[in-house]
Amino acid sequence: MKKQALLPEGNLFEVFNTPLSTEEKEALTFLYTYMPIGDVTDYDGDFYLRNIRNSFTTREEMPWGRAIPEEIFRHFVLPVRVNNENLDESRMVFYDELKERVKNLSLYDAVLEVNHWCHEKVIYTPSDARTSSPLASVRTAYGRCGEESTFTTAALRAVGISARQVYTPRWAHTDDNHAWVEAWVDGKWYFLGACEPEPVLNLGWFNGPAYRGMLMHTKAFGRYNGPEEVMEETDAYTEINVIDNYAPTAKAYVTVVDEIIIR
Repeated sequence: MKKQALLPEGNLFEVFNTPLSTEEKEALTFLYTYMPIGDVTDYDGDFYLRNIRNSFTTREEMPWGRAIPEEIFRHFVLPVRVNNENLDESRMVFYDELKERVKNLSLYDAVLEVNHWCHEKVIYTPSDARTSSPLASVRTAYGRCGEESTFTTAALRAVGISARQVYTPRWAHTDDNHAWVEAWVDGKWYFLGACEPEPVLNLGWFNGPAYRGMLMHTKAFGRYNGPEEVMEETDAYTEINVIDNYAPTAKAYVTVVDEIIIR
């Protein structure tokens, strides 16, 4: 592993020397391969192993768990990090609080129910500070859209629902941006306003602006090979364009013709 060669001092990778199943070792290797170096040094391996084991337990206990394709699970359930928040034990805490509330629901209804729960916990308040962790958002009971969507994504993943934070850097009608959530339900990505519950998915106050939006994108943890247009690949994530989920699109092709100037 390249990171292990870069960080030879200390016991940063000691977790790989503990008894692990093949599945656990593969998941740990995936996380360590793509996580930022700061996440390797700031959090011990047991923290990631607890999150992985909780994800595997959730996959077995939730009715939709085994129906989620491996690639979707790996990129949009397994990762602990959503944005630039401090990492915490929210996956385990949220799972204990939410599992009885959603276990008898369909996947579609479970997404709606988790968002209702998120609305009970956190309300919108503007802020300029670094994105708070999910548990910090519960403690303060507020957050801006980036924090609400980080919190909601974490809550959905905690019960084994594939989720990702979506961001538009600028609306077409105003000099402002916004972040929300997409959840994978039965083979399709649906959007929802984080902590803004509605009776159905693909409904939010931003439907109109999103239809006229110029860019909607998300960062998939790791090297993701999905159907969406890839905008950028880094050592940590794959940035993809998800505007097709909000409006009809078409590709523009430009033909360059040599210009001959007669003097």
